[in-house]
Amino acid sequence: MEIDEAIKKSKDRRLQAKYKNAVYVIQRAFALYSFDEVAFSFNGGKDSTVLLHLLRAGYALHEEQNNRSKGIVEGGKSKCPLRTIYFESPCAFPEINAFTYETASTYSLQLEIIRLDFKAGLVGLLKEKPVKAIFLGTRIGDPNAIGQEQFSPSSCGWPPFMRVNPILDWSYRDVWAFLLTCKVPYCSLYDKGYTSIGSIYDTVPNSLLSVSDSSSSKDSFRPAYLLADGRLERAGRVKKIAHPTYEKIHVMSNGMNKVGTGSKSLLTASLVAIGDEILFGAVENKLASVLCRKLHSIGWGVTHAAAVPNDVDAVAEEVELRKSTNDMVFIYGAVGPLHCDVSLAGVAKAFGVRLAPDEEFEEYLRHLIGDKSSGEKNEMALLPEGITELLHHDMLAVPLIKCQNVIILSATNDDELEKQWSCLLELSNTNKILVPMAPFVTKQLQTTLSDIEIAQPLSKICSEFPDVCIGCYRTSRTGQCIITFNGKDEERIDSAVEKLCHLFHPSVFYEITCG
Repeated sequence: MEIDEAIKKSKDRRLQAKYKNAVYVIQRAFALYSFDEVAFSFNGGKDSTVLLHLLRAGYALHEEQNNRSKGIVEGGKSKCPLRTIYFESPCAFPEINAFTYETASTYSLQLEIIRLDFKAGLVGLLKEKPVKAIFLGTRIGDPNAIGQEQFSPSSCGWPPFMRVNPILDWSYRDVWAFLLTCKVPYCSLYDKGYTSIGSIYDTVPNSLLSVSDSSSSKDSFRPAYLLADGRLERAGRVKKIAHPTYEKIHVMSNGMNKVGTGSKSLLTASLVAIGDEILFGAVENKLASVLCRKLHSIGWGVTHAAAVPNDVDAVAEEVELRKSTNDMVFIYGAVGPLHCDVSLAGVAKAFGVRLAPDEEFEEYLRHLIGDKSSGEKNEMALLPEGITELLHHDMLAVPLIKCQNVIILSATNDDELEKQWSCLLELSNTNKILVPMAPFVTKQLQTTLSDIEIAQPLSKICSEFPDVCIGCYRTSRTGQCIITFNGKDEERIDSAVEKLCHLFHPSVFYEITCG
C-alpha cells in the first residue's frame, strides 16, 4: 500500500513512530468493532485528510492480516469502504466542499451528507443507522480535545458512541510531514496561507505567512506547511472580542492605589494554587506567603490568593476572573504529566484557545527527562496555543511559561521558587515582565490589649488614613495582637502609628519594627 511504503522510506523517525501508533489505534478499533459498526467523520481539512489516508493504510493492513485481498484496487491504491459522514455547512469555503467531493470520488468513499449542525445531525444519523464508533481527526490542541483519549465515549447529552482519535497526539508539524511525505492531495486553501480552516466568516490567511510584494497591490502568502511555529496554527482565525477589562480591584481598600506619583503607582497580582491536596489539608500552601512577600518587595500589591481543585473548569474560571482584574496572575501546582495536572489546560480554556504541541518546549523536556519519558506522547509539551511565551534563563533547565499576563510556575518548594523568582527578576530587566514599583513600608505594633479594646480606635484610624492598609492578627505563641501598617508613604504610616499610640497609654504598645 503506497502510504505504508512512503512512511517506511521516510527518514523521519518521529513521523514513523506517530504513524505506527495511529495505525495501531485504527487496527484496534477494527478488532473491537465490526466494519458496519464504525464510521469516519470527514470535513476536508488537513487533519481529517491525514486520518483518511491513515484509515486506508490501516484498513489495508487489517485486510492483509486477515488474509483477504479485497480493498486492493488497480494501481496499488487501497479502498477503505468505510461509512463516511460529511457535515456540509452553508458557511464552508467552496474549496473545502469541492475538495471533499473530489476526494470522495477518488477514493470511493461512501459519503453521507448531513446539512445540520454536528450534534443534531448525529442524533438523526444514528437513529437511522446506528454505529458504535466514529473515527475523528481530533488533535490534542483542538478546543474540544481536553480530557479526551484515543478511545473516549461521547460526552453526556450526546448520542452514545465511542470517539476514536488516532492522531490525538500529532502536532501541526506531524500533520504536514505526513501529507508531504505521502504526497497526497489536500485542500488548495492551504497553499494560499490558510493554516486552520473554519468557516468563511471566521477564517483568513495566516498573517505570519504573508509575503511582501511591492509590484502587486494584492497580498500573497506562503503555503501552510512553511509556518515555522505550529503553536500559531490558529492565528488565521478571526479573534473573538476580548473579555471586557474590569475596573481594577485592589486589596488595599483604604486607598493605597491612589498614593505616589503617576496615574498608576500600584501594580497588582493574584496567586492561584492548584491542588486537591491543599483543599484536603494534606499539604500547606506555603508558597503563597513566600510569593506575597516577594511581590511586596518589588512594590506590587496582592489582591487575591486562592486554592482551587484539580479541575480544568475550576482553574479556568479562577484564571479568567483574575487575569481581567490584575496586572499579573501567578499559578503554581498541577504542572506535569499526571491526570491531575490541569494547570495548562485550565489556562488555555480561560483564554479560549486550545492546547497544542510545542516542539521547542518538548526538546527541553527530552533533555531533562531523557530515558524516563514513556512513549512518544508528552503531555507536558502541550501549551496554550498562540498566547504562550517561553521565558529562557541559563539557570533554568526548562523555561518558565508565560501566557499573556499569566505566569505558570513549576516550583514545589521554597528553594525552587527562589530560583525561579530570581530568574524572573533578571529577565524583567530587559522584557519588563515584573516592573519594580515604589517599595512598600511596613510598621508593626505589638500589644496585650484585647480586640474589643482596640476595635473602635482602629476603625477611627482607618477612616482617617484611607491610604494606609491597617491589619491585625494574633500570634500563635503568645496570643498577643500584632497591628500592621502597610503603605508607600512612610510619613503617612508614621502619622497613623502616632495617632493610634496617643489614644492609649504609651506603655500599651511596644516592639515597633520597620520593613
